[in-house]
Amino acid sequence: MSLWARSLRGRVTIIATAIAALVFIPVAVAAGVMARALVTSGVHRDTRDVAEQVAAELREGRLAPDGSIAVRDPAVDLIQVVAADGRIVATSDAARNLPRLSRAEPRGGVQVVSTRTCLPSECVYLSAVRVGAGGGDPVVYAARSAPDILASHSLEVITLAQAGALIVLTGWATWLVTGRALRPVATLRAELDAVEASDLSRRVTEPPGEDELAQLARSVNRTLARLERSAEQQRQFASDASHELRTPIAGLRAQLESAQLYPAETDVESLVKSTLRDTDRLEAIISDLLLLARIGSRMDTAHEPVDLACLVRQELAGRGDTVPVRADLADGVVVRGVRLQLARVLANLLDNAQRHAETGVRVSVSREGDTAVLAVENDGAQIAPADRERIFERFTRLDAARSRDAGGTGLGLAIARDVAMAHRGQVRVEDCRGGARFVLRLPAVE
Repeated sequence: MSLWARSLRGRVTIIATAIAALVFIPVAVAAGVMARALVTSGVHRDTRDVAEQVAAELREGRLAPDGSIAVRDPAVDLIQVVAADGRIVATSDAARNLPRLSRAEPRGGVQVVSTRTCLPSECVYLSAVRVGAGGGDPVVYAARSAPDILASHSLEVITLAQAGALIVLTGWATWLVTGRALRPVATLRAELDAVEASDLSRRVTEPPGEDELAQLARSVNRTLARLERSAEQQRQFASDASHELRTPIAGLRAQLESAQLYPAETDVESLVKSTLRDTDRLEAIISDLLLLARIGSRMDTAHEPVDLACLVRQELAGRGDTVPVRADLADGVVVRGVRLQLARVLANLLDNAQRHAETGVRVSVSREGDTAVLAVENDGAQIAPADRERIFERFTRLDAARSRDAGGTGLGLAIARDVAMAHRGQVRVEDCRGGARFVLRLPAVE
């Protein structure tokens, strides 16, 4: 099969042409048959009229004494009057030397018979009319030569030629229309071919409207956006892992090398505690990085209704916080999402509040219209407006002097932000008198 026939445009053209052939060829054949029948009916009507005129003249006794019959219609020039015994008693000049035109006779009360018969020289269309009602009355025959359109197959050739022209026109029109319709597809394909794995920021052109091509372009762009986000997450994971894991791994290596060089001076218990502490930090960093890489991906598809008040109560019941937590929870505030991820956001916000609180932490759940609001406040130091966005970046610490062990992995707020975005919500710092207030807003469901 040729490349043209394998293309969508070629296949559509072939199908449309085949359908046109299935429609136009039977129509052409039927039209030819109908046209032939109409022409034949008209010819028989002419011969019948002439035969009836001659029969009327015979009944009135107005036939010429010499037996000649005048031609009434130039096309119907073969006229004979045949007696009951088969003798030709009158004839037109054109039929004078011809034998009896036909043996067909009206019988059984039928006054007119129309048929086609062949003479030695040609085939003619003929009508036979009985002069009287009795079987012994003469019969008038009026005939004419077959018209050219009936004598040849020109009628069939014309109709089939017209059908062929319509089929070709249908194929050509389908080829043009399909090409115009598929032009945006070719543009989209070319733009997709230009997208490279090293640069997924490019997007295809979205045609206006709401047709299938516009929806396809939007789906392609959404897919490219997800691929770009996934690739960015992978690059970020590799960058963060290589940067943040280097310090604890270097510390582990230094301690182990020191113990290997000076085994007698090494405090094994202290070494084990230190290495376990660094190992715990490594495990925490890796777990948080993997969670960040997985948020919003197809791996987490277990979305379910989550009551935020119940979620807060369960989280607080399992914690052993040193700073007291006061809860102000409105029941019936439900969101749809991944329960484990939302619980992780709450835990991260509570951990952050516990680290910075002086005397207490407050957690509240409420609803504002179609938005569910989860707020975590502490009475510690306020966050400057210039830092309220920066603290959600990975490994950002406002207090450079704070130790890493006391400050966690540095990924808690970044995880909270990504989870909120994956759930079509947001988390941000809002104004709070005498402390810091972190607010998570998510679409509420009934």
